[in-house]
Amino acid sequence: MTEQTPDVDTRARPRSAGADRRLLAPLALAQFICSFAGSNMNVMINDISRDLDTTVQSVQVVITVFLLVMAALMIPGGKLTDLLGRKRCFLIGLTVYGVGALLSAVAPGVGLLLLGNSILEGIGTALLIPPVYILTTVLFTDLTARARAFGVIMAGGGLGAAAGPLIGGLITSAISWRAAFAFQALIVALIIVLSRSITDPLPADPHRHFDVPGAILSAGGLTLIVLGILAADDNLALTAALLAAGLLVLAGFLHWVRREERAGREPLLSTSLFRNRVSNLGLVTQNIQWLLLMGSSFTVATFLQVVRGYDAIRTGLIFTAATVGLLISSTAAERLAKRHSQSTLITAGFTLTIAGIIALIGLVAASHSPWAFVPGLVLLGLGLGAMLTPSVNVVQSAFSEQRQGEISGLSRSISNLGSSFGTAIAGTILVAGLTRNAYAIAMATLGVLGVVGLVAAARMSRTSAGASPLADSRPGHGPHD
Repeated sequence: MTEQTPDVDTRARPRSAGADRRLLAPLALAQFICSFAGSNMNVMINDISRDLDTTVQSVQVVITVFLLVMAALMIPGGKLTDLLGRKRCFLIGLTVYGVGALLSAVAPGVGLLLLGNSILEGIGTALLIPPVYILTTVLFTDLTARARAFGVIMAGGGLGAAAGPLIGGLITSAISWRAAFAFQALIVALIIVLSRSITDPLPADPHRHFDVPGAILSAGGLTLIVLGILAADDNLALTAALLAAGLLVLAGFLHWVRREERAGREPLLSTSLFRNRVSNLGLVTQNIQWLLLMGSSFTVATFLQVVRGYDAIRTGLIFTAATVGLLISSTAAERLAKRHSQSTLITAGFTLTIAGIIALIGLVAASHSPWAFVPGLVLLGLGLGAMLTPSVNVVQSAFSEQRQGEISGLSRSISNLGSSFGTAIAGTILVAGLTRNAYAIAMATLGVLGVVGLVAAARMSRTSAGASPLADSRPGHGPHD
C-alpha cells in the first residue's frame, strides 16, 4: 500500500532574524542540557563512585537508566503534547528535570542519585524533548529555514554530548561533581525564562484519546531489552530471558496497536508511520548515530579514567577534539543542505565516523600519548555533526503538522534508545574486563554497528536517487512502501 502523507504547510510565516533567534535559543538550550546530562557523568565515574562508596558498574547503571527512561517514555511524551499543548508539556518537562537535577546534587547515596538523575531527569527529558522538535517543524515551515533551525538545535545536542565531558570535568575538578548537577538546574531555570517568547501554533486537545495500555507495553518492552543488555556481563541466561521477554512485550504492543486501529480508536503509535521507506531508514540512522556518539564517549572516558588514570579535567580536555569537529560540521548544516541531499550527508557522516573509530583503535594501540585520541575524536565529531541534522530533517519533514506529536515521540525514542544501547553495550564490554583489549573490542563493536548505519544511509541514497538536494526530505515526495 502507498500512503501519501499530506504536505506540511509551507506557507511562510514571516519573522525577523531576531525573532528566530529568540525562538531557537530555549529550544537549542533544552537539547543541549539533555544531551549534556547523558555524557557529562562519564568523566565523574571515579569521583562519584568514591564519594558515594559505590562501584563503576553502579554509576554505569545510573547513566544507562537515565537514557533508558528517556527512550521508554519518549513515545508517550510525544503523544502527551497533543493533549497538553507543546509549550505546556515543554515547561512541565523542564520543571521535573530541574527537580531531578537538584536532588542529584545533594544525593547522599546512589539510590537518590538514581531517583534524581535517572528517573526524574529522564521523565523530564521525555516530556520536554518532543515539543522541541514539533515546535521547530511547525514554526519553521520553509525547508531551508527548517534545516538551519534543526542545525542549531542538533548543534546544541551534539555540543552537549561532546562537550559534556569537558564541562563536567572542569566543574568536577574546580568544585565537585555535585556542582555539575547544580549547573544543569541553573540552565533549566534560564530556559524557562527564555521560553516566554515561544507561542504554540497548534491548539491543545485535552479530550484526545491517550492509549495507556499501549504506553505501558511500549515502555515495558524497551526497558526489558536494555536491562537484558546490561545483564550480559553477569548472567548470559538472564540476558537471553530479558531480551526474549522484551521482544514478546513489544510484539504484544504491536498486536494491541493493530487491534486499536481495527476498532477505530487512536493507538499510541499508528502503524502508518512506518509506511514511508525514507523515514524508516532515517530512523535507523538516528538510532545508530546516537549509539555511536554515547557509546564511544562512554568507552573513551572510562578507558582514560580507569585504565590510564586520568582525572576528570584531563579526560574532558581530550574530548575537546570531538567537540571542535562536531561544531564545525553541524554549524555548516544549512550550507551543506543547499548543496547535497540529506541522504548523501548522512552517508558521508557515517564514513567519517567509522574512520574516526578506526583511528581511535589503531593510534591508541600504537601510542600512550593522549594526542593519539585527537585525530579519531575529530573525525568522529565531524561525522556525527554532519549527519545528525539531516537525519532529523528527513524524518520530521516526512509528516504533516497533525502527526508531529507521534513522529517526534517515535524519532526521539529511537534516538535515545540508541544512546541507551551505546552506553549499555560499551559498558558491558568494559566492565567485563577493563583492559586495553576491552577498549579495542568495545570500539570495534561500535565500528561494526557504524557499518550497519552506513548501509542504511546507502539504501536511503538509492531510494531517493535522482532527487534534488533537498527533495528527499520533502513530505510526501519520498518513496513509500
